[in-house]
Amino acid sequence: MEETEMQLKVKKVTDKFTESMYILANEPSVALYRLQEHVRRSLPELAQHKADMQSWEEQSQGAIYTVEYACSAIKNMMDSSVYFESIDRLLKHAIAVKDQLNSAQGRSTGWHGCQERTLPTRLVSGDVQG
Repeated sequence: MEETEMQLKVKKVTDKFTESMYILANEPSVALYRLQEHVRRSLPELAQHKADMQSWEEQSQGAIYTVEYACSAIKNMMDSSVYFESIDRLLKHAIAVKDQLNSAQGRSTGWHGCQERTLPTRLVSGDVQG
């Protein structure tokens, strides 16, 4: 019986030792150590991802500003079409008046090459619409 008794005592000791090891392995301070190791290994990669994301955000903000500025410029150009149409009408009118002046000067030139100093009747009467 001595041997069976010895085996029983050895089994109790090993069970107690296993239980102690299990308790030590799962102790809160060991868990915190494992957590610290995980953070130490993961943190550099996470920091790099954060830096990349910030860089992409800056690039995106720049692109958004560029697009908004371009849209604003296009809107302003569309709004200025009224002024360009007015300029076009005034230029056409100025060309017509110049043609009238040239034709009036051609008719008023005498046989001596002298020119009369009168405006065409259309200009004098105020009928300057094109």
